Amino acid sequence: MAFAPLQNDTFLRAALRQPTDHTPLWLMRQAGRYLPEYKATRAKAGSFMGLATSPNYATEVTLQPLERFPLDAAILFSDILTVPDAMGLGLSFGEGEGPRFAKTVRDEASLNALHFDLNNLRYVFDAVTSIRQALGGKVPLIGFAGSPWTLACYMVEGRGSEDYRTVKTFLYSRPDLMQRLLDTLADAVAAYLNAQIDAGAQAVMLFDSWGGVLSHDAYLRYALPASQRVLRQLKKTGADGERVPHILFTKGGGLWLQEQSETGADMLGLDWTMDLGRARALTQDRVALQGNLDPMVLFAPPETVAAEAVKVLDSFGRPQRADGRWGGHVFNLGHGISQHTPPEHVAALVEAVHGHSRRLRQAQ
Repeated sequence: MAFAPLQNDTFLRAALRQPTDHTPLWLMRQAGRYLPEYKATRAKAGSFMGLATSPNYATEVTLQPLERFPLDAAILFSDILTVPDAMGLGLSFGEGEGPRFAKTVRDEASLNALHFDLNNLRYVFDAVTSIRQALGGKVPLIGFAGSPWTLACYMVEGRGSEDYRTVKTFLYSRPDLMQRLLDTLADAVAAYLNAQIDAGAQAVMLFDSWGGVLSHDAYLRYALPASQRVLRQLKKTGADGERVPHILFTKGGGLWLQEQSETGADMLGLDWTMDLGRARALTQDRVALQGNLDPMVLFAPPETVAAEAVKVLDSFGRPQRADGRWGGHVFNLGHGISQHTPPEHVAALVEAVHGHSRRLRQAQ
Protein backbone atom coordinates (compact mmCIF):
# COMPACT_ATOMS: atom_id res chain seq x y z
CA MET A 1 0.00 0.00 0.00
CA ALA A 2 1.49 3.35 -1.07
CA PHE A 3 1.22 6.52 1.02
CA ALA A 4 2.51 10.03 0.40
CA PRO A 5 6.01 10.80 1.76
CA LEU A 6 6.00 12.24 5.29
CA GLN A 7 6.65 16.00 5.38
CA ASN A 8 6.89 16.45 9.17
CA ASP A 9 8.46 13.53 11.05
CA THR A 10 9.26 15.51 14.22
CA PHE A 11 6.86 13.49 16.37
CA LEU A 12 8.29 10.16 15.24
CA ARG A 13 11.87 11.34 15.75
CA ALA A 14 11.14 12.59 19.27
CA ALA A 15 9.36 9.34 20.18
CA LEU A 16 12.50 7.45 19.15
CA ARG A 17 14.83 9.89 20.97
CA GLN A 18 16.33 11.35 17.82
CA PRO A 19 17.27 15.02 17.27
CA THR A 20 14.46 17.46 16.42
CA ASP A 21 14.46 21.20 15.76
CA HIS A 22 11.48 21.75 18.08
CA THR A 23 9.42 19.80 20.61
CA PRO A 24 6.48 18.21 18.76
CA LEU A 25 2.97 18.63 20.09
CA TRP A 26 -0.34 16.82 19.86
CA LEU A 27 -3.25 16.66 22.30
CA MET A 28 -5.18 13.71 23.65
CA ARG A 29 -8.77 14.00 22.34
CA GLN A 30 -7.62 16.74 19.99
CA ALA A 31 -10.42 15.77 17.58
CA GLY A 32 -13.35 16.38 19.83
CA ARG A 33 -16.12 18.37 21.41
CA TYR A 34 -14.18 21.61 22.01
CA LEU A 35 -14.30 22.28 18.26
CA PRO A 36 -17.55 23.60 16.74
CA GLU A 37 -16.79 21.80 13.47
CA TYR A 38 -16.64 18.50 15.36
CA LYS A 39 -20.07 19.17 16.85
CA ALA A 40 -21.43 19.83 13.37
CA THR A 41 -20.04 16.55 12.05
CA ARG A 42 -21.35 14.69 15.10
CA ALA A 43 -24.80 16.10 14.42
CA LYS A 44 -24.63 14.82 10.83
CA ALA A 45 -23.57 11.38 12.07
CA GLY A 46 -26.50 11.24 14.50
CA SER A 47 -24.60 9.63 17.40
CA PHE A 48 -21.11 8.99 18.71
CA MET A 49 -21.12 5.43 17.41
CA GLY A 50 -22.43 6.64 14.06
CA LEU A 51 -19.42 8.95 13.95
CA ALA A 52 -16.86 6.40 15.16
CA THR A 53 -18.00 3.56 12.90
CA SER A 54 -17.97 5.64 9.70
CA PRO A 55 -14.52 5.84 8.05
CA ASN A 56 -15.59 9.00 6.23
CA TYR A 57 -16.76 10.81 9.35
CA ALA A 58 -13.76 9.53 11.36
CA THR A 59 -11.46 10.91 8.69
CA GLU A 60 -13.25 14.25 8.69
CA VAL A 61 -13.01 14.82 12.44
CA THR A 62 -9.44 13.50 12.69
CA LEU A 63 -8.28 16.17 10.24
CA GLN A 64 -10.29 19.06 11.73
CA PRO A 65 -7.79 20.12 14.45
CA LEU A 66 -4.93 19.99 11.94
CA GLU A 67 -6.76 22.51 9.79
CA ARG A 68 -6.86 24.90 12.77
CA PHE A 69 -3.52 24.31 14.49
CA PRO A 70 0.02 23.35 13.33
CA LEU A 71 0.04 20.15 15.37
CA ASP A 72 2.77 17.56 14.78
CA ALA A 73 0.63 14.41 14.74
CA ALA A 74 -2.90 13.22 14.06
CA ILE A 75 -4.59 10.57 16.18
CA LEU A 76 -7.21 8.17 14.90
CA PHE A 77 -10.74 9.16 15.92
CA SER A 78 -12.16 6.09 17.64
CA ASP A 79 -12.85 4.79 21.14
CA ILE A 80 -10.85 2.64 23.55
CA LEU A 81 -13.79 0.24 23.96
CA THR A 82 -13.92 -1.09 20.40
CA VAL A 83 -12.25 -4.38 21.37
CA PRO A 84 -14.78 -5.46 24.03
CA ASP A 85 -17.56 -4.26 21.74
CA ALA A 86 -16.19 -6.60 19.06
CA MET A 87 -16.34 -9.38 21.65
CA GLY A 88 -20.12 -9.08 21.74
CA LEU A 89 -20.69 -7.01 24.90
CA GLY A 90 -22.89 -4.41 23.19
CA LEU A 91 -21.35 -0.94 23.54
CA SER A 92 -23.62 2.10 23.63
CA PHE A 93 -23.40 5.78 24.53
CA GLY A 94 -26.50 7.36 26.06
CA GLU A 95 -27.12 11.06 25.50
CA GLY A 96 -25.10 12.93 28.14
CA GLU A 97 -23.77 9.66 29.56
CA GLY A 98 -20.53 7.75 29.32
CA PRO A 99 -20.14 4.36 27.66
CA ARG A 100 -21.94 1.28 28.92
CA PHE A 101 -22.12 -2.40 27.96
CA ALA A 102 -25.27 -4.48 27.59
CA LYS A 103 -23.38 -7.52 28.95
CA THR A 104 -20.69 -7.83 31.61
CA VAL A 105 -17.91 -10.31 32.42
CA ARG A 106 -18.17 -11.35 36.06
CA ASP A 107 -17.83 -15.15 36.11
CA GLU A 108 -16.35 -18.09 34.25
CA ALA A 109 -19.35 -18.53 31.95
CA SER A 110 -19.31 -14.93 30.71
CA LEU A 111 -15.54 -15.11 30.26
CA ASN A 112 -15.82 -18.33 28.23
CA ALA A 113 -18.46 -16.68 26.03
CA LEU A 114 -16.06 -14.00 24.78
CA HIS A 115 -15.08 -14.33 21.14
CA PHE A 116 -12.88 -11.80 19.37
CA ASP A 117 -13.05 -11.38 15.61
CA LEU A 118 -10.90 -8.69 13.98
CA ASN A 119 -13.35 -8.56 11.08
CA ASN A 120 -15.81 -6.86 13.43
CA LEU A 121 -13.42 -3.91 13.53
CA ARG A 122 -12.91 -3.51 9.81
CA TYR A 123 -14.40 -0.01 10.05
CA VAL A 124 -11.45 1.04 12.25
CA PHE A 125 -8.82 -0.25 9.83
CA ASP A 126 -10.64 1.35 6.90
CA ALA A 127 -10.64 4.63 8.83
CA VAL A 128 -6.88 4.36 9.49
CA THR A 129 -6.15 3.92 5.79
CA SER A 130 -8.57 6.67 4.81
CA ILE A 131 -7.04 9.13 7.32
CA ARG A 132 -3.49 8.27 6.30
CA GLN A 133 -4.35 8.92 2.67
CA ALA A 134 -6.21 12.15 3.46
CA LEU A 135 -3.26 13.45 5.50
CA GLY A 136 -1.13 13.31 2.37
CA GLY A 137 2.03 13.04 4.45
CA LYS A 138 1.36 16.25 6.40
CA VAL A 139 2.03 14.63 9.82
CA PRO A 140 2.17 11.06 11.20
CA LEU A 141 -0.97 9.17 12.23
CA ILE A 142 -1.20 7.62 15.70
CA GLY A 143 -3.35 4.53 16.27
CA PHE A 144 -4.41 3.44 19.75
CA ALA A 145 -6.19 0.97 21.99
CA GLY A 146 -7.27 0.65 25.59
CA SER A 147 -4.97 -1.37 27.83
CA PRO A 148 -6.10 -4.80 29.02
CA TRP A 149 -6.63 -3.59 32.60
CA THR A 150 -8.65 -0.54 31.55
CA LEU A 151 -10.80 -2.63 29.23
CA ALA A 152 -11.31 -5.19 32.00
CA CYS A 153 -12.57 -2.43 34.30
CA TYR A 154 -15.29 -1.45 31.84
CA MET A 155 -16.15 -5.06 30.99
CA VAL A 156 -16.60 -6.10 34.62
CA GLU A 157 -18.24 -2.89 35.85
CA GLY A 158 -20.38 -2.53 32.72
CA ARG A 159 -19.67 1.20 32.63
CA GLY A 160 -17.38 3.78 34.23
CA SER A 161 -17.01 3.59 38.00
CA GLU A 162 -16.32 5.87 40.93
CA ASP A 163 -14.85 3.26 43.27
CA TYR A 164 -14.11 0.21 41.03
CA ARG A 165 -15.71 -1.96 43.67
CA THR A 166 -17.03 -4.61 41.29
CA VAL A 167 -13.84 -5.07 39.28
CA LYS A 168 -11.62 -5.02 42.36
CA THR A 169 -13.85 -7.56 44.07
CA PHE A 170 -13.49 -9.72 40.98
CA LEU A 171 -9.71 -9.26 40.98
CA TYR A 172 -9.21 -10.17 44.64
CA SER A 173 -11.87 -12.90 44.79
CA ARG A 174 -11.02 -14.65 41.51
CA PRO A 175 -7.46 -13.72 40.53
CA ASP A 176 -7.37 -16.75 38.24
CA LEU A 177 -10.28 -15.44 36.17
CA MET A 178 -8.88 -11.92 36.15
CA GLN A 179 -5.60 -13.25 34.81
CA ARG A 180 -7.42 -15.17 32.09
CA LEU A 181 -9.39 -12.06 31.14
CA LEU A 182 -6.27 -9.91 30.98
CA ASP A 183 -4.40 -12.49 28.89
CA THR A 184 -7.33 -12.74 26.49
CA LEU A 185 -7.54 -8.98 26.19
CA ALA A 186 -3.78 -8.53 25.78
CA ASP A 187 -3.68 -10.86 22.80
CA ALA A 188 -6.76 -9.24 21.25
CA VAL A 189 -5.38 -5.72 21.76
CA ALA A 190 -2.04 -6.70 20.22
CA ALA A 191 -3.78 -8.12 17.15
CA TYR A 192 -5.94 -4.99 16.94
CA LEU A 193 -2.97 -2.61 17.08
CA ASN A 194 -0.98 -4.68 14.60
CA ALA A 195 -3.93 -4.47 12.20
CA GLN A 196 -3.91 -0.68 12.64
CA ILE A 197 -0.19 -0.67 11.82
CA ASP A 198 -0.85 -2.76 8.71
CA ALA A 199 -3.57 -0.29 7.71
CA GLY A 200 -1.18 2.67 7.94
CA ALA A 201 -0.77 3.79 11.58
CA GLN A 202 2.74 5.23 12.07
CA ALA A 203 2.76 5.01 15.88
CA VAL A 204 0.50 3.22 18.37
CA MET A 205 -0.49 4.16 21.89
CA LEU A 206 -1.79 2.00 24.73
CA PHE A 207 -4.11 3.91 27.07
CA ASP A 208 -4.09 2.51 30.61
CA SER A 209 -6.60 5.06 31.85
CA TRP A 210 -7.34 3.26 35.13
CA GLY A 211 -3.97 1.74 36.06
CA GLY A 212 -3.57 4.39 38.74
CA VAL A 213 -6.56 3.12 40.75
CA LEU A 214 -4.68 -0.05 41.70
CA SER A 215 -2.46 -0.72 44.68
CA HIS A 216 1.28 -0.92 44.12
CA ASP A 217 1.26 -4.71 44.24
CA ALA A 218 -1.83 -5.12 42.05
CA TYR A 219 -0.52 -2.77 39.37
CA LEU A 220 2.77 -4.64 39.14
CA ARG A 221 1.05 -8.04 39.24
CA TYR A 222 -1.83 -7.43 36.84
CA ALA A 223 -1.94 -4.16 34.88
CA LEU A 224 1.69 -3.68 33.93
CA PRO A 225 2.41 -7.30 32.85
CA ALA A 226 -0.75 -7.23 30.72
CA SER A 227 0.41 -4.05 28.97
CA GLN A 228 3.84 -5.56 28.51
CA ARG A 229 2.26 -8.66 26.95
CA VAL A 230 0.70 -6.35 24.37
CA LEU A 231 3.88 -4.39 23.72
CA ARG A 232 5.96 -7.53 23.21
CA GLN A 233 3.68 -8.64 20.36
CA LEU A 234 3.55 -5.34 18.46
CA LYS A 235 5.09 -4.88 15.04
CA LYS A 236 8.00 -2.48 14.92
CA THR A 237 7.73 -1.73 11.21
CA GLY A 238 4.78 -0.09 9.49
CA ALA A 239 3.10 -0.49 6.10
CA ASP A 240 5.69 1.83 4.56
CA GLY A 241 8.67 0.01 6.09
CA GLU A 242 9.37 2.71 8.68
CA ARG A 243 9.85 2.20 12.42
CA VAL A 244 6.62 2.43 14.44
CA PRO A 245 7.05 3.86 17.98
CA HIS A 246 5.06 2.23 20.80
CA ILE A 247 3.65 4.46 23.55
CA LEU A 248 2.39 3.46 27.01
CA PHE A 249 0.31 5.90 29.06
CA THR A 250 -0.84 5.04 32.57
CA LYS A 251 -2.93 7.77 34.19
CA GLY A 252 -1.73 8.06 37.77
CA GLY A 253 1.24 5.87 36.89
CA GLY A 254 4.14 8.11 37.90
CA LEU A 255 5.01 5.77 40.79
CA TRP A 256 5.97 3.02 38.33
CA LEU A 257 8.00 4.86 35.70
CA GLN A 258 11.11 2.76 36.21
CA GLU A 259 9.14 -0.47 35.76
CA GLN A 260 7.29 0.97 32.77
CA SER A 261 10.57 1.90 31.12
CA GLU A 262 11.45 -1.81 31.04
CA THR A 263 8.30 -2.91 29.17
CA GLY A 264 9.72 -2.29 25.70
CA ALA A 265 7.71 0.89 25.13
CA ASP A 266 9.57 3.59 23.20
CA MET A 267 7.76 6.41 24.98
CA LEU A 268 5.88 6.81 28.27
CA GLY A 269 3.00 9.22 28.74
CA LEU A 270 2.69 11.16 31.99
CA ASP A 271 -0.24 12.88 33.62
CA TRP A 272 0.12 16.31 35.24
CA THR A 273 0.97 14.98 38.72
CA MET A 274 4.53 14.04 37.74
CA ASP A 275 7.41 16.44 37.18
CA LEU A 276 8.98 15.81 33.78
CA GLY A 277 12.52 16.50 34.96
CA ARG A 278 12.14 13.99 37.77
CA ALA A 279 10.64 11.47 35.35
CA ARG A 280 13.56 11.96 32.99
CA ALA A 281 16.03 11.41 35.82
CA LEU A 282 14.23 8.22 36.88
CA THR A 283 14.15 6.77 33.38
CA GLN A 284 17.64 8.01 32.44
CA ASP A 285 16.61 8.73 28.84
CA ARG A 286 15.99 5.02 28.23
CA VAL A 287 12.59 6.06 26.85
CA ALA A 288 11.08 9.22 25.45
CA LEU A 289 8.50 11.06 27.57
CA GLN A 290 5.13 12.51 26.56
CA GLY A 291 3.16 15.12 28.47
CA ASN A 292 2.12 16.65 30.69
CA LEU A 293 0.28 19.97 31.04
CA ASP A 294 -2.80 19.96 33.26
CA PRO A 295 -5.74 20.25 30.81
CA MET A 296 -7.37 22.81 33.12
CA VAL A 297 -4.54 25.25 32.42
CA LEU A 298 -6.21 25.82 29.04
CA PHE A 299 -9.00 27.75 30.77
CA ALA A 300 -6.55 30.39 31.98
CA PRO A 301 -5.76 33.49 29.87
CA PRO A 302 -3.58 32.77 26.80
CA GLU A 303 -0.52 34.41 28.37
CA THR A 304 -0.85 32.08 31.37
CA VAL A 305 -1.28 29.08 29.08
CA ALA A 306 1.97 30.05 27.35
CA ALA A 307 3.79 30.53 30.66
CA GLU A 308 2.68 27.13 31.96
CA ALA A 309 3.77 25.48 28.72
CA VAL A 310 7.21 27.03 29.14
CA LYS A 311 7.39 25.58 32.67
CA VAL A 312 6.71 22.08 31.31
CA LEU A 313 9.39 22.44 28.62
CA ASP A 314 11.90 23.83 31.10
CA SER A 315 11.13 21.00 33.51
CA PHE A 316 12.08 18.42 30.89
CA GLY A 317 15.25 20.37 30.13
CA ARG A 318 17.34 20.57 27.03
CA PRO A 319 16.88 17.57 24.75
CA GLN A 320 20.59 16.72 24.58
CA ARG A 321 22.43 15.96 27.81
CA ALA A 322 26.01 16.90 28.65
CA ASP A 323 27.12 13.33 27.95
CA GLY A 324 25.72 13.54 24.42
CA ARG A 325 22.71 11.29 25.05
CA TRP A 326 19.46 12.46 23.47
CA GLY A 327 16.23 12.67 25.43
CA GLY A 328 12.98 12.68 23.49
CA HIS A 329 10.01 14.78 24.56
CA VAL A 330 6.57 15.06 22.93
CA PHE A 331 4.46 17.81 24.47
CA ASN A 332 0.91 16.82 25.37
CA LEU A 333 -1.70 17.32 28.03
CA GLY A 334 -1.71 15.13 31.11
CA HIS A 335 -5.06 13.73 29.97
CA GLY A 336 -7.73 14.49 27.37
CA ILE A 337 -8.65 18.04 26.46
CA SER A 338 -11.90 19.27 28.04
CA GLN A 339 -14.91 19.81 25.78
CA HIS A 340 -15.24 23.34 27.18
CA THR A 341 -11.73 24.46 26.17
CA PRO A 342 -11.59 27.70 24.11
CA PRO A 343 -9.93 26.86 20.76
CA GLU A 344 -7.97 30.12 20.80
CA HIS A 345 -6.23 28.96 23.98
CA VAL A 346 -5.11 25.83 22.13
CA ALA A 347 -3.61 28.09 19.46
CA ALA A 348 -1.68 29.96 22.17
CA LEU A 349 -0.40 26.66 23.55
CA VAL A 350 0.87 25.41 20.19
CA GLU A 351 2.63 28.69 19.47
CA ALA A 352 4.29 28.72 22.90
CA VAL A 353 5.50 25.12 22.70
CA HIS A 354 6.97 25.46 19.22
CA GLY A 355 8.53 28.85 19.92
CA HIS A 356 10.10 28.14 23.31
CA SER A 357 11.35 24.68 22.37
CA ARG A 358 13.18 26.18 19.37
CA ARG A 359 14.77 28.77 21.65
CA LEU A 360 15.94 26.04 24.03
CA ARG A 361 17.76 24.33 21.19
CA GLN A 362 19.29 27.56 19.89
CA ALA A 363 20.70 28.25 23.35
CA GLN A 364 22.70 25.02 23.44
